[in-house]
Amino acid sequence: MERIVIPTPADSGAVRGFIGALRRRYRFLESFPIGASVCGRELFCLRLGQGDERVLFAAAFHAQEWLTSLLLLRFCEDMCAALAGDGMLADIPFARGLCGRSIYMIPQMNPDGVDIAIHGAQTAGIYAAKVRALGGDTYGVWSANARGVDLNHNYDAGWDALAAAETAAGITGPAPRQWRGPYPASEPETKALIALCARVRFRHVIALHSQGEEIYWQYGDNTPDQSHLMAKIMGACSGYTVAQPTGLASHGGFKDWFIQTTGRAGFTWECGKGENPLPQEDLEPIYARMQEMMALSALM
Repeated sequence: MERIVIPTPADSGAVRGFIGALRRRYRFLESFPIGASVCGRELFCLRLGQGDERVLFAAAFHAQEWLTSLLLLRFCEDMCAALAGDGMLADIPFARGLCGRSIYMIPQMNPDGVDIAIHGAQTAGIYAAKVRALGGDTYGVWSANARGVDLNHNYDAGWDALAAAETAAGITGPAPRQWRGPYPASEPETKALIALCARVRFRHVIALHSQGEEIYWQYGDNTPDQSHLMAKIMGACSGYTVAQPTGLASHGGFKDWFIQTTGRAGFTWECGKGENPLPQEDLEPIYARMQEMMALSALM
């Protein structure tokens, strides 16, 4: 059967198109909005299964990391194909393993930022002039949302330490990357994900980023005991290194907030290697290494 999710720049329109095509082919795939971005673009969540053991995958927090949307949508496509076919995925009896579980997927947490990164500042609506002044029309620069807030620094986890580190690095206001925002969860994208986690009790969550082929699993004293073992299994499947973030990546992230707030497992995957934005041609080789890790992580 012809692939739906193919290598292409994954702007907000492409992601909407892939979601629509997947739902037309696989009627059992559910889709619903969890909120909207600063510029009013809907944040779509996909769901497979109806079980009470729930796992969340979320991608494209950073604008230059749009390849992660393709990786997650390709995984969604392969899960759907397995459920519509013989039930097997990565040599795992996936359909049987999904019993009692449900998989939630947010392919694009930062649609405004991705559109800026791919098409330039003119896509930012009323924020276009400010984005342009901050360098939004320079290729490879923009990673934040349309208000210049880094959506993986905007969570209330180590906020004061993050503020001090950003100030020491000279980041004190809206920027193409790494500004935490004026206060925790200041951005509608962050609020939407926090609200989803309040409504749905996720067993664990996984945030897809790029690049580095690393798995981050720990944050503070609330990290559950099983997290390290889970991370080692993920690493064994993919060849990724189980590691710890450093510097400005040490606080304020979604997985940090999730672990700190819920005491349940959260992970960040740094997918692929190279320089962001990773080229669309990297979809196939990166996904080939990640498929088994993604399937097992959905069923853990």
